[in-house]
Formats: sequence, C-alpha cells, structure tokens
Amino acid sequence: MRMLLLVLSLLGPLERLDWDVAHAVQQARRPALERPMRFATELGKPVVVAGGVVLAALADRAAGGATALAAVAALAGANLVVEALKRATFRARPDGEHRRSNASFPSGHAASAFALAWTLARRWRRLGVPLFALAATVTFSRLYLNRHFLSDVVVGAALGLLCAWAVSRWLPSGRAHGRPVEPTAP
Repeated sequence: MRMLLLVLSLLGPLERLDWDVAHAVQQARRPALERPMRFATELGKPVVVAGGVVLAALADRAAGGATALAAVAALAGANLVVEALKRATFRARPDGEHRRSNASFPSGHAASAFALAWTLARRWRRLGVPLFALAATVTFSRLYLNRHFLSDVVVGAALGLLCAWAVSRWLPSGRAHGRPVEPTAP
C-alpha cells in the first residue's frame, strides 16, 4: 500500500514535467527539422525495423541468423510489453489523440529502436555509438512530432533495453554472436 501511495504521489510532478518538456520541444520546432524528424519516425515503424533485422541477417553470413533471432526475440518481447501497457494505461497523446490501441504510454518506437540498437551493437560493437545515436534520434522524433511525452519515450527505451538485455542473457552467448555453442561439462 505504501508503494502505491509513493507511486501516486510522484505522478503529479512527472505529469507536469511531461507537459513542460512537451511545451518546450514544441516551441523549439523549426521548419528545417520537420523532414528529418518525420524520416526518423519512419525508421521506427515495424516494417522498417523488420527490414533492418533482415539486412542484419543477410549482411553477416556467420552470425546474421543468430543476430536476427536475438533481434526478433527482443523486439517481440518489448512490443508485447508495450502493447499491454498501452491498453492498461490508455494515456492520451500530447497532440490529443486518445485511442486505447494507440495510447501514448509507453513509446513503441523507442522500445523497438533501443532493443534493436542493443542487439545489433552486441554483434557489431564498432557500430554501437551510431546505432544508439540513431535510436535516440528516432526516440526524440516522437517528442518533436508531439506524439509522445518524455516519460513515454524514457520508459519505452528502458523496456527495449531491458528486453534486449534479457534476450542476450537467455540466448547462449555463442548463438547470439554466431560462434558455435560449446557443450557444458556435466
């Protein structure tokens, strides 16, 4: 009961922060950023993310399949949690849209972007910084285009990272990196 009261007491200040950030981002919008932000948002759509997984599988014959499997598992887990929370919270978007099937909290774009960035960066470490920069850009585009609040994207990104981390712990490390899995000693 105390935990519930603590959470409820924090919701007011968090909601105020969400609205303050939304207002500040909307005030900072510039015509030159409209197209890049719309493009970044398009990169977070499921069909584009799926294409990225397929490209990863094709780009690396040695470990592409294992990396794609890890990515699909991370994305599936993240999106299952996101969709359940969207329906449970039924939060209106900052632009006023209010549909249970497309609620604001949490951000599916952020969850997918960070789950994929984590998974691909584990395989191709040199691409880690650009992958996470791209994930952050996709995530920021959701704030910029007034489709999500700050808490939506932060929780979405955290869920994506958590699901990708869980998959990396669940899959044997050799399979996740394309190396043969060595049998464990009895």
